[in-house]
Amino acid sequence: MWNNSVELLFTLGLLVAFAGCSPSSPAPAAAPVTAESESVKNYPAYGNVKKMDDRLDALIAPGQRMELLGSGYDWSEGLVWVDEYDFLLFSDIPKNKVHKWSEAEGVTDYLEPSGFTGAYSSSKEPGSNRLVIDPAGKLLLCQHGDRRIARMEAPLDAPEAKFTTVVAEYEGKRLNSPNDAIYHQNGDLYFTDPPYGLPGVGESSSKELDFQGVYRLPADGGPLQLLTKELDRPNGLAFTPDHQHLIVGNSDRANWNWTKYPVKPDGSLGAGKVIWEQQTWADEGVGGPDGMRMHSSGHLFATGPGGVLVFHPDETLLGIIKTGQKTGNVTFDGEEEYLYINADSLLLRIELLPLTK
Repeated sequence: MWNNSVELLFTLGLLVAFAGCSPSSPAPAAAPVTAESESVKNYPAYGNVKKMDDRLDALIAPGQRMELLGSGYDWSEGLVWVDEYDFLLFSDIPKNKVHKWSEAEGVTDYLEPSGFTGAYSSSKEPGSNRLVIDPAGKLLLCQHGDRRIARMEAPLDAPEAKFTTVVAEYEGKRLNSPNDAIYHQNGDLYFTDPPYGLPGVGESSSKELDFQGVYRLPADGGPLQLLTKELDRPNGLAFTPDHQHLIVGNSDRANWNWTKYPVKPDGSLGAGKVIWEQQTWADEGVGGPDGMRMHSSGHLFATGPGGVLVFHPDETLLGIIKTGQKTGNVTFDGEEEYLYINADSLLLRIELLPLTK
């Protein structure tokens, strides 16, 4: 995923937070939002929502805006909600660090290093990307720098940078830099492996595979299975609520799209169908297909141009949550009351309405 270091941190947003203007209005820089600098009950309002279909009103109240929970990150990514302890974790990939956010404490440091455990890396994105809670309640990290998916062996409430490799190779060759990962309801782990964490990215001399794959790691301990290598930059993942289809975002700038694959009984994928192409909405703002999450109702929240695109289960674009930044990932809390958003240097959230599932 991309690292867009924003020199003028809030040129596109902070005046919204403090003066109610549009995300494109210029504003002075501000100190990072932490539990000490900002009341956890009074976060600044930020951005806006562009409605394209009236059905969006059932999911996001008209006039609802985001809240600015934190700022000052190099490239925030990979967030996951931890139901057991009621907190959020997210990566700062260039900083090789994981942060924690909770309603009680705001943003605090959680884990360092997170994605590269060696002495030196020339990668611009050595840290962890997507974070996942595995079926045993452990934290899994897509580690760019170490080129693997690893498990943190320490408890979630007492983190330590002690990791066990879950998967690091395909047919004896090192993976590129695992990016996003998701569990099927049967316990199989699906993940994408673009080259964004490699020094030189796709042209890296350390690249051992001549493709970028989507993979399945069977829960029964079977060998790693390559599902497809047809996407040049496979990125975000989401299963439909019935787990019968897998949606994969392709962040190749020459062919930005989302592809939907049927999941066969043996866990492999059938022929993919491109269901949305970003070029249709390319004038909405910066950013492209990256992380995504599927709401239990079948609505898909997918990062894309301008922020977060909200799709109806019938694949109609309902609207865009406009962050004004390149937006990397999203996740829900356990009750789907909020959508949390990684938008470049920012951590945001927006309240959702209860929706009949």
